Amino acid sequence: MTFIYPAVFTPHEKDKGYHVRFPDLECCEADGPDMEDAIENAREAAYNWICVELEEEVPELPMVTHEEDIRLAPGEEIRQIMTVIKLLPDND
Repeated sequence: MTFIYPAVFTPHEKDKGYHVRFPDLECCEADGPDMEDAIENAREAAYNWICVELEEEVPELPMVTHEEDIRLAPGEEIRQIMTVIKLLPDND
């Protein structure tokens, strides 16, 4: 399955890195020393968050917020983060 969620990238004040948060994925955050690493770390964080949720007896994946509904502080930007999760049959 393919999942795409918006992520808000906030530049670090002291270096060229970014902090990333997902408005739709509670407590799902990442960080990176530059934009490329921040995107990759965000993708991994979203993947892990979604995998944990899918393991729940009744998974509850949140609806995706539209970009125009996300409030940004000065300097912040939104990127759509895509992650693919392969669902395998349960072998219990």
